[in-house]
Amino acid sequence: MNGFDRITVEPGKLGGQPSVRGHRFTVEHLLRLVGSGWTLERIQEDFPFIEAADIQHAIAYASFAVGEYHLPVRQAV
Repeated sequence: MNGFDRITVEPGKLGGQPSVRGHRFTVEHLLRLVGSGWTLERIQEDFPFIEAADIQHAIAYASFAVGEYHLPVRQAV
């Protein structure tokens, strides 16, 4: 994946889900924490290997994925 050097995909690890720098920590997990309001400092309390750039790359990766795949959502009224 060009431009996402902190995001890794290994078929034999985590079922091939995108993860953070080869750790057993998925991009999805990181994004859920950020989406729940966790700050970098709070994330690092539980996962000290996470760096600010990891969050930036995870968000960029997610925005790329959303642009490529459209998930069904409820229509706005």
